[in-house]
Amino acid sequence: MTLQVDHISKSFGSHHVLDGLSFSVGAGEIVGLLGGNGAGKTTLLRIVTRLMEPDAGRVLFEGHPVEQADMRWIGYLPEERGLYRRAEAGEQAVYMARLKGLTAKDAEAAVRSWFDRLGIAEWWHRPVGRLSKGMQQKLQLIVTVAHNPRLLVLDEPFSGFDEANAAMLRAELQRLSADGAAILLSTHNRQAVEICHKTVSL
Repeated sequence: MTLQVDHISKSFGSHHVLDGLSFSVGAGEIVGLLGGNGAGKTTLLRIVTRLMEPDAGRVLFEGHPVEQADMRWIGYLPEERGLYRRAEAGEQAVYMARLKGLTAKDAEAAVRSWFDRLGIAEWWHRPVGRLSKGMQQKLQLIVTVAHNPRLLVLDEPFSGFDEANAAMLRAELQRLSADGAAILLSTHNRQAVEICHKTVSL
């Protein structure tokens, strides 16, 4: 299994957010996290990506406890976006890809390919702050996937998309899944749930 969540628990004071949660995500599998606001979806994704420690349980990546070196093979799209508004879109995406271990040449090639695929090539030199919310979301997606991760962790990836762009994203997630990526996503998008191989309720 690419990802194993093994009896994860997390509390904030007397509030139990996660209580012994276990599930797995295999290569080529899309798993959806379902639950209302405050159910613990974002908390779980932060634990999976080492941004937060659980109170109990463990997270395994390809059979071993997830560690910092594994971040090279994980793509994380947080619900709260972290793009630099003054930086040019293409320049920023290439920089982020290089932080994941790609050479300058490979990073630019991968990012340009994704810009073309998502139909935003003309925005390469546009400052992020001048992009629409939907365009910024596409750029955030590119930053998440350009380094060809084996595990994608996506927190509300459809936020800011109209139906046409949501359909595009669903198709891209299915393509990435078919290419072998393991995908864990939280979503309120009903159509997105339909592409999941299984769901986990929180």
